[in-house]
Amino acid sequence: MRSLRPDARQLGRLQELTDAALGHLELEQLLGALLERTRTLLDVDTCAILLLDAESNELVPRAAVGIEEKIGRGARIPLGKGFAGRVAAERRPVVLREEGIRSLLGVPLVVDGDVVGVLHVGSLDRRDFAPNEIELLQLAADRAAVAIVHARVFEAERAARAKLERVQAVTDIALAHLDLDELLPVLLPRIRDILSTDTCALLLLDEEHDELVARAAVGIEEEVEHGVRIPLGKGFAGRVAATGRPVVLDDVAEAEIVNPILVEKGIRSMLGVPLLVQARAIGVLHVGTLTPRQFSQDDEELLQLVAERVAVAIERGRLHEELVLLDELRTNFVGIASHELRTPAASVYGAIATVVERGAELPSDTREALLQIAYEQADRLSRLLDQLLDLSRLDSRRIRVSPKPIVLQRVLAKIAHDAVPPGTPLELDVPDDLAVIADPLVLDRVVSNLLVNAARHGRPPIVLAAEQRDRHIRISVADQGEGVPADVRPRLFERFERGVDAPGSGLGLVIARAYARAHGGDLVYDDADGGARFEVVIPRGGAT
Repeated sequence: MRSLRPDARQLGRLQELTDAALGHLELEQLLGALLERTRTLLDVDTCAILLLDAESNELVPRAAVGIEEKIGRGARIPLGKGFAGRVAAERRPVVLREEGIRSLLGVPLVVDGDVVGVLHVGSLDRRDFAPNEIELLQLAADRAAVAIVHARVFEAERAARAKLERVQAVTDIALAHLDLDELLPVLLPRIRDILSTDTCALLLLDEEHDELVARAAVGIEEEVEHGVRIPLGKGFAGRVAATGRPVVLDDVAEAEIVNPILVEKGIRSMLGVPLLVQARAIGVLHVGTLTPRQFSQDDEELLQLVAERVAVAIERGRLHEELVLLDELRTNFVGIASHELRTPAASVYGAIATVVERGAELPSDTREALLQIAYEQADRLSRLLDQLLDLSRLDSRRIRVSPKPIVLQRVLAKIAHDAVPPGTPLELDVPDDLAVIADPLVLDRVVSNLLVNAARHGRPPIVLAAEQRDRHIRISVADQGEGVPADVRPRLFERFERGVDAPGSGLGLVIARAYARAHGGDLVYDDADGGARFEVVIPRGGAT
């Protein structure tokens, strides 16, 4: 007859189990040592440990001896279901006899009143577990439970430290570069390595076209080489940016994919997160694997944390680029403005000085010609100063738009009369009853600039037209010249852009577009055959 209490030999083995529990901090090593000593302690054939997944309330097999083939990784047992589920739910030892393993004894792993898992042993022969054996297994489970919790805490701390170190590695790289073209080739491989993926790509938002543009990639470089553009809200990356939330694709083949390169490369699983700056998506960072993978919550949180650092770095890089550009513009502005002002000022001064110093000696027609030159150059100087003043207001955002109801035909006719040189063929195609709420001064600034350009650079006739379409008023100025050269079009609305040997300050179109946008509209160039055509678009109901 078996003793009702553990004997000295068993207590000695229990102490060995306790020593093993205290001697291992890594969970996998700890579980292996616990199982071997538990099997020896009770002289059983099998031993297994299942740990509770608190989120899903399921038991997950973590280690087994003598029964490895029957308990596979990935199996999950709901609390209260089956043998192990019953042990955890009832929080007490349970004895069971079933085929294969003839007898089973299971006890709960409990720490501070909370069930953390189940420890069970089995015999291939019929066996009636005695009360002292049940007590002994429960004692072993109590010591094992404490050790398991400590090992889990150790693992969590170590994982958190490793995660912090990996994020810090990305942060150091991100903060070390201000130039995006230098930053991204260094940053993306590091992100790929941190998450143990096969691909990593970064797409930035083109706000003008509402599209994501592939800016850099590793493992999927074709995205950048082919100039991939993803509409906002479409496909995988488009959905990430539109929702501003992470998206996981466990199986790419079953998802809506806009970018065919993802399928062609054989990517099976993907995780994407938004790049957010002040809650605004500026792009998407995504990683992928060539084998199926279920990205965990930790993976998602880590990539989002990395994305936050990357977004800050990108924004800093953009600000740096803008500051460099602004400094260049300021330098160019001073140089070009000084040159533009010096030329008419010198002409005025020279003509007036000649008349004043040699007026009595000059023939009357020469004197009149000099005065005419002085007048024309003074007029040019006055217009340039007006443009520079406009530019100053635009830069400081001190433009005030004062819309009021006007009859468009009458206002445009006056603007054309004042801006177009006499005798220049002009067609006015504006309905007599077309009315709009607009600022006449803004219309004058914009349309007069376009008419002056058409008269100077184009060929007649000039056509000034207006119509209402899509709740907007569209005013167009077209001529029959050669149009804007193709190489100039991308820079058409940049400051001081004039094209080769073109007269003027190169500020007119910049100012015209800025005024149009201040009115809630825009100024665009229509790339059509046969001359240049510009179109001003403003809301019919006034500035928005």
